[in-house]
Amino acid sequence: MAFAVSTQLHFPLTPLQRNQFKNSSPRAFFCSCFKSRPDSSHLRSKQLTLLVPKLGSAPRHRQKFQVKVGTGGEFADSGEVADSLASDAPESFSWSSVILPFIFPALGGLLFGYDIGATSGATLSLQSAALSGTTWFNLSPVQLGLVVSGSLYGALLGSTLVYGIADFLGRRRELIIAAGLYLLGSLITGCAPDLNVLLLGRLLYGLGIGLAMHGAPLYIAETCPSQIRGTLISLKELFIVLGILLGFSVGSFEIDVVGGWRYMYGFGTPVALLMGLGMWSLPPSPRWLLLRAVQGKGALQEYKDKAMVALSKLRGRPPGDKLSEKLVEDALLSVKTAYEDEEKSGGNFLEVFQGPNLKALTIGGGLVLFQQITGQPSVLYYAGSILQTAGFSAAADATRVSVIIGVFKLLMTWVAVAKVDDLGRRPLLIGGVSGIAISLFLLSAYYKFLGGFPLVAVGALLLYVGCYQISFGPISWLMVSEIFPLRTRGRGISLAVLTNFGSNAIVTFAFSPLKEYLGAENLFLLFGAIALVSLLFVVLVVPETKGLSLEEIESKILK
Repeated sequence: MAFAVSTQLHFPLTPLQRNQFKNSSPRAFFCSCFKSRPDSSHLRSKQLTLLVPKLGSAPRHRQKFQVKVGTGGEFADSGEVADSLASDAPESFSWSSVILPFIFPALGGLLFGYDIGATSGATLSLQSAALSGTTWFNLSPVQLGLVVSGSLYGALLGSTLVYGIADFLGRRRELIIAAGLYLLGSLITGCAPDLNVLLLGRLLYGLGIGLAMHGAPLYIAETCPSQIRGTLISLKELFIVLGILLGFSVGSFEIDVVGGWRYMYGFGTPVALLMGLGMWSLPPSPRWLLLRAVQGKGALQEYKDKAMVALSKLRGRPPGDKLSEKLVEDALLSVKTAYEDEEKSGGNFLEVFQGPNLKALTIGGGLVLFQQITGQPSVLYYAGSILQTAGFSAAADATRVSVIIGVFKLLMTWVAVAKVDDLGRRPLLIGGVSGIAISLFLLSAYYKFLGGFPLVAVGALLLYVGCYQISFGPISWLMVSEIFPLRTRGRGISLAVLTNFGSNAIVTFAFSPLKEYLGAENLFLLFGAIALVSLLFVVLVVPETKGLSLEEIESKILK
């Protein structure tokens, strides 16, 4: 229940309730107190509601304070738009209204995953004298490495470029540009007449990855209701895994076709076109529009009107409805307060490394860093040989083995999607990272003295993949999308994306020399030790954000 009058005049507050009231955010209190005052009939409906078990009968647009009678009241911002616009109360919404604003940004993740899966088959096809369909199939190790990692270099460049222009572009335009780069990269790569053109296409596709992996979690987090934010952003990770599986499957079907690598890379073209057209049909993020208004980038009323239209469209309501108008007014006050509070600390280009922003960067950047340096690329590198030692006949065909791994990754990611808003972020991270550490120590033991027990290796591999997909895989990107304050969210996420791709590149290129120097058993032992450090990081540093709006995360966790 919630309303904007002094509840002490009508209901006795227990000491616990008074403490909660006293410790609530001043911004949350004042923003709620002075925005509207219900009439007496509305107040009577509130009093009556508190006397019966059924809650929530009062008009939602008049709610301002949430009071939980008998359990210790909690005072916070609330409203119809939940997380999208500074709300605490659960938002009533229809799934049909949130499907498209999720699917089209998530296609950016699917295309990222597709590139990972397709490249594994494309490199086999490209190097075959009989199947490549080219005269330049005899690639050197360096040339092959450039083909494989070309999109990674592009992603690094894209995430670097977007750091300074993310708030200027906005989430929607950023994703439209990403779709265009995906489309162009797929076409150029699939039709490449020589290696240089192929590498150019890989670079352009990677630029699309850098922009999409930055813009997609931002757009989804800023437009979806808070009670399903964790589910939807985890579903974006599911789309990445689905893309990997799709790439493996296309590679498996086209591996025996002459010039099959062209079809593998070119398959991304229609998906990129669908993503671009879909994002074109969606409105900008209402939160981003209000941020631009507060930043003085245009007429305040103009941006408010745009935000109201965008919110109405996202929620499937008629343009300019009164509810959206009220919610945008409330949200504007919240955004303005947050922006002014952060500006007092002296905003500058490097403010993401200061105060609450640095705390958010430590949490988000630390998660995506440990996501890579716990050996995720290296473990999958060994997947084929591990399954072969266990006698799986399908392991003779690398593409089919990859499909098996991809299906398992998909299933485990679905488990995370189903439980992230139920169990919370920390339990999944702690349990998953613990499993990762155990699996890495088992792999080390297998290569050291358990070589006669191949099922140990298979079990360790599946344990690693499963634990990764319920923890670091989806939860890292979920935390990155929600932990940064509004003012620096664009730059903070771009730094996190840059950290992710940079650490990925380091692990990828350091793997071979480390394997030669340490041996496989000691390398996995090293990764296991890093996993223990990452577990300690999660336990001591990473907060729980389940059920909190983005504004509450900023006021309660980062302050």
